[in-house]
This record gives sequence, C-alpha cells and structure tokens, in this order.
Amino acid sequence: MATGRTHRPATRSRGIPEATVARLPLYLRALTALSERSVPTVSSEELASAAGVNSAKLRKDFSYLGSYGTRGVGYDVEYLVYQISRELGLTQDWPVVIVGIGNLGAALAGYGGFASRGFRVAALIDADPAMTGKPVAGIPVQHSDDLEKIVGEDGVSIGVIATPAGVAQQVCDRLVAAGVTSILNFAPTVLSVPDGVDVRKVDLSIELQILAFHEQRKAGEEPGAEAAAPATAATGAVEAGAEPGAAAVPPAARTTEDTGRDAGRKGPDGDMPAVMPA
Repeated sequence: MATGRTHRPATRSRGIPEATVARLPLYLRALTALSERSVPTVSSEELASAAGVNSAKLRKDFSYLGSYGTRGVGYDVEYLVYQISRELGLTQDWPVVIVGIGNLGAALAGYGGFASRGFRVAALIDADPAMTGKPVAGIPVQHSDDLEKIVGEDGVSIGVIATPAGVAQQVCDRLVAAGVTSILNFAPTVLSVPDGVDVRKVDLSIELQILAFHEQRKAGEEPGAEAAAPATAATGAVEAGAEPGAAAVPPAARTTEDTGRDAGRKGPDGDMPAVMPA
C-alpha cells in the first residue's frame, strides 16, 4: 500500500470546491452505513437526507466527481464509496503522529475511526520523560526530542497537535520543518504556518459557545421575554456609555476567546473550527 508521502489527493488539481470537499466525508459516512446494510443503490434524496444536505447540492457535488446516477435507479452505493474514498485519498495509507499525550491525546490515540478511514497512528510523542516508553492504546510513547527522526522515518505528512496552547506553535514549527504538510490542531490557539501547509482547527469550547448563543437566543424568544429584552439591552447600553439601542455584554459572559479576538489575534487557519468525524 502506498504511503501518504508518495501520493497526494487530486481534489485541488481537479478544481473541486473546498465546500464540496468538506461535504464528501458526510456522504462517505452515509454511504458506508448503507453498504454495511447491503443496500445496493440509493436515490439522491435518500442520500442527501442521510448526509444532512439538500438533494440539489448533493447532485452538484457529485457532478464534480463525474457521478450523475441513473434515472429511476439512483447511485450505486459501492461505486460511490470507492469513488469518494479515492477522491479523499483514503485508498492509501496515511501515517499520522499525535503530539501531546495527555487526556485528549490518549483519547485520540485510542480512536478506532482512524484505522477504518485510512489513517494509521504511526507514533505518539510527548515531552514528559515519564511518559517515554509507556504504552497508550497499544503504542509506546516516544520523547519529543525524537520528533524529527520519527517524522522522517515513517514518512509522516499529517500531524495532530494535542498539546497545551503555550507550546503548540513551537511543536507546529518543528513538524513543518520535519516535512509535515497537514496539521490537525486541538490546542486552543491559532497557529501560523507557511504557504503549502494546511491546518484544521478543532476547538470544542468554541463549539459550546456557539451552542450557548443559540440557547440564549431560543430563551429570548420565549413568550414574555420579547418585551423585556429591548428595555434591558437599552439600559445596559446607557450604563456602559454606548449608543442607545446597543446591546451590552455582561463582563461575566466574556471569555478568553473574546479577549483574544478583541486584541486582533488571528492566523491563517481562521476562527472557523473543524469537527471530529463521527
């Protein structure tokens, strides 16, 4: 089986939009579930519903792959599984290193979805000497002093950072210098990387804050809350010295994420986090 270093996905060269690429794993997950139930064909409406998108968008996405289905029959499930897997680069072996084997790193090391989706955890790396040699999910932890050697010997092109925020950029720099060109970042910080290096950011606290926003909005739409909300907002704005009608944010509701954004700290991977595959 080929390694990640010798073959790269063809999505960019074929002009597939990034939004479509982001939806391909959703289609693949739905198709894999159908395949496991020995379902031979699926309509665009059924597959779109299972993937959580509309059928017109699904048909447009598949047109980039050259798949149009058969009228009255639908799409061949097994062929689509192969086609999307090939497009995503999952028909080859992608060695991955995980740096930072705390609670989160250890949980990621034991995540069974990696192997089933074409990713092999080649090494676990941590800076704590007490962790060296300790098996986690059946893989012995190696010291961070050997990071560059590990990346080179295993032909690693994908790195996962699960370290504290304070050392994440240093780890990122070392991974990139060693030849890693794609990084999945779980550290609560924005990483700066050179051109040609892709970063996907996973920040669970941001996802929870977004859910909290929607919960607050739903609570404000409850009967009786509508009349009280404008008056409260106006009062808060006047007290804060803001323009009339501006909504004030209580100090307790502000977070370190808010503070970071106020300071204008942004990086190439942006503020939109990725999500973990199910």
